[in-house]
Amino acid sequence: MERKTNILQRIDWIIVLIYLILVIYGWMNIYSSAYKPDAQFDFTQRYAKQLLWIIVAIIIIVTIFFVDNHVFSTLSYLIYGFFILMLVAVLIFGSVINDSRSWIVVGDFRIQPSEFAKFATALALAKFMNKENFSLTKDLKNLIISGVIILIPVFFILLQGDVGSALVYLVFLLVLYREGLPFVFIFIVLSEVILFILSFFVNYDVLFSLLIIGSFIYYAVITKDYRGTFLTITAILMLLIVFWAIEIFSFTYVENNYIYALVTLFFFIFSLIKAFKKRFYLPAFISGIVLFLMLSMYSSDFVFNNILQDHHRSRINVFLGFEQDLKGIGYNVNQSKIAIGSGGFFGKGYLKGTQTKYDFVPEQDTDFIFCTVGEEMGFVGTAGVLILFAFLVLRIMYLAEKQRSPFSRIYGYSVSALLFFHFSINVAMTIGLAPVIGIPLPFFSYGGSSLWSFTILLFIFVKLNTVKDSTY
Repeated sequence: MERKTNILQRIDWIIVLIYLILVIYGWMNIYSSAYKPDAQFDFTQRYAKQLLWIIVAIIIIVTIFFVDNHVFSTLSYLIYGFFILMLVAVLIFGSVINDSRSWIVVGDFRIQPSEFAKFATALALAKFMNKENFSLTKDLKNLIISGVIILIPVFFILLQGDVGSALVYLVFLLVLYREGLPFVFIFIVLSEVILFILSFFVNYDVLFSLLIIGSFIYYAVITKDYRGTFLTITAILMLLIVFWAIEIFSFTYVENNYIYALVTLFFFIFSLIKAFKKRFYLPAFISGIVLFLMLSMYSSDFVFNNILQDHHRSRINVFLGFEQDLKGIGYNVNQSKIAIGSGGFFGKGYLKGTQTKYDFVPEQDTDFIFCTVGEEMGFVGTAGVLILFAFLVLRIMYLAEKQRSPFSRIYGYSVSALLFFHFSINVAMTIGLAPVIGIPLPFFSYGGSSLWSFTILLFIFVKLNTVKDSTY
């Protein structure tokens, strides 16, 4: 039972202080991006609207502190279901803004449900995993349901065309890892990312030829089954002859991808059979990795050409250096780097930025708000912002680990993971270390949806943290 002490004494004021600093500093930069020396305070400008969003955010915080902790757990699935319905509603009634149908617009007011779906997913995941003797490894059903909870919003967000917001949900893997998910799942995801990048630089024919030849040599040396290896190679050569015959007599070109896939699958089945007969498990494992690498690279190619939209492909090509488009897709990042670089060590001073003042950087008060910090406050200011975010994430993780309730712990790790992904990717975008995927900087970027969703996300955990000896 919640102890009858003043809730003000149990609030983690360190988190509250960091939140206030980030929100106030964020508003100052939004104001600076639109500042004109001779202009009066204009209530139609974005900085005035953001001030209104901040006031509403404070009301939200106060409301959260008046809500009983058990409500968050009890209504978790209901909140999750509501925002899933909102994501569906966006597909039907939503408006297209910045190439994605992610907004519900009513007059001058617009809201982005995908932002709120993040904290709703964190609540639902914490609720489902808040069971006695819960295990992700001993019960496959737990792993499947956890994955479904995460993937449902991802599916609808991808249908909206907002790949950036969908990618955010990958961080829930870190939460699952903390709760016992085998590292192999993290390894697979990291491998997919690396292979996706490699697929732009590596010739498939050369790579897979080397992999297959190397696998055969490795198998023959380890197992000393030279006869079996010879027969397998002979069978594969015969298979290739059949493909060549089809090309010659039917004038039909057979994709090398299909040939490599069949060869690798054949070798995998062969080594797997041998593994069961003679317990040569390592060669079977190696051939399985080869098959996995092949399927991963082909799937990466499919995702790039069939799922990503034209502007996503262009941004990735610019990021990887395959295209030089400083006046088009690459313009924002180039101008952002110029703005940050021009700030030097101490910056030009507050309200004295020139790159941001004269609108050289588009979206300078939303996705590229960090460049305003870099230009006006320089290295010192940007380092300060990064330290604040890093300390906030580490503080949340520290408090999450101290929770006696699995619900609070899992939710706390979800909060830290989401905040870390957002601020690290946003900063990386503005300095050209990551492709532009439309990720806002928490508490800094302009927008009511972003500010309110992150405020709710954070302060639900602050409220849960006020009670350390209860279960939900």
